[in-house]
Amino acid sequence: MTPAEIREEVLDILRDIAPDDDISDIDDAKPFREQLELDSMDFLDIVMELRKRHRVQIPEEDYPELGSMASTVAYLEPRMKDL
Repeated sequence: MTPAEIREEVLDILRDIAPDDDISDIDDAKPFREQLELDSMDFLDIVMELRKRHRVQIPEEDYPELGSMASTVAYLEPRMKDL
């Protein structure tokens, strides 16, 4: 997947997890938690959705890498390049 495709996939997951939040103007550089009403369970839902949809395993010690859209895309790009 390309970085743009990964970004769209993450946005799709965010739409499912936080349907009341406006994600149309997400700043890729800012942490998700500063922009959205996400709690730790929502964050785990994002990780689980990535696993379910794309079989991407994200170890718990890597969770900080998923703090913003930019860091999430950068983290996922090598793991999803063949999808």
